[in-house]
Amino acid sequence: MSRLANIKSAKKRIKVIAKKTAQNKRRKSMIKTAIRRFEEALAAGDVALATERFRYAQKKINQVAAKNTIHKNNAARKISRLAKKLNALQKTAQ
Repeated sequence: MSRLANIKSAKKRIKVIAKKTAQNKRRKSMIKTAIRRFEEALAAGDVALATERFRYAQKKINQVAAKNTIHKNNAARKISRLAKKLNALQKTAQ
């Protein structure tokens, strides 16, 4: 059995951690949604829409990395993979 915190500062930390966890979940969900929408545009083969959604996803990923929710290298890797997919679509569309 776990015991609840008795010390005032520990009780506050529990509240703060819960709030931060909720923020991080929202931010990660936002990234996942942006990436999913980009990949839907890729699947449709729409270069203009995919480019627009890539820019949006890139912006959101960088914002989340700036808040240290994800590591900057993780953000760079995600953006690189999305850019690679976009470039492949642009080559096939030519």
